[in-house]
Amino acid sequence: MKEFNFKKIDAFATESSTGNPAGYIRLAELADITTAEMQQIAKELKGFVNEVGYLARVNDFEFDLRYYSSEREVDFCGHATIAIMYDLIQTNKFLAEVPTLKINTNRGSLTVYNQTKSEDAVFIMSPVPEHKKILIDSAELEKQLKLTLGEVDTQRPISVINAGLTTLIVPIVSLEAIIKIKPDMEELKRFCVKSQIDIIEVYTAETRNKINDYRTRVFAPTFGYLEDPATGSGNSAFGYYLIKNDWWTEGLLTIEQNGLIDNYNVVKLQMQKDESNGIRVCFGGNAVTRIEGKYYIYK
Repeated sequence: MKEFNFKKIDAFATESSTGNPAGYIRLAELADITTAEMQQIAKELKGFVNEVGYLARVNDFEFDLRYYSSEREVDFCGHATIAIMYDLIQTNKFLAEVPTLKINTNRGSLTVYNQTKSEDAVFIMSPVPEHKKILIDSAELEKQLKLTLGEVDTQRPISVINAGLTTLIVPIVSLEAIIKIKPDMEELKRFCVKSQIDIIEVYTAETRNKINDYRTRVFAPTFGYLEDPATGSGNSAFGYYLIKNDWWTEGLLTIEQNGLIDNYNVVKLQMQKDESNGIRVCFGGNAVTRIEGKYYIYK
């Protein structure tokens, strides 16, 4: 039998929303668990959490992170990173006073900004973006998303950007149209696999609360579930999309996310300069711990 420290944490939760659930396994070092065991835990937790993050300390200010969904390893998972790093900072008096930390992921080493005292949030620098040339027809998207003709906004570009995950970004004409999207999971999974994309993020500039900037929804059938209710990597790709089109040049962006008209989750975006003086999108939020205990694997 192997025993692991385990938490179930909801990232990006608000007073009126449940956030996005992540599993959290704390390790002394990554060698304490095998890849098969990481996949096994994620499969056993399917339907309970969307991804499981495995964290191991490298030194006082640096950590290794791996992520698994029920289907496969995930190169980068934004909501699990928010959940884990927010919990780590909130439960460690030493780390609570540290302004930045470093995490090592399959998408490179990233900076974590501790803004828990000023914003009640941690912000994660997203991976360097990759803009991909994948052409997707708007009519095909309307078919896949079960929309009617004209509800994909053809006045704005459809783009594919990887900021952790290969993300298809689709503009939608209205809040009403984005809320009613109800795709078939298996059909959408086949479309994603054929199109070589990980997730689909739809967005509109029409929001429920006028203090917010955009409403988004994210669909992730290739990871074993239909909708991701609050997303770091997808919204980071969206941030790079806005920058590329000169629709975001400064300030903090606040994004409503999920398919519920009122009880939406909140994801924040800000810009930071990296070591090469390039502009990087950082996504931020807080988290709520729901369950804490031990996870056992029997051999």
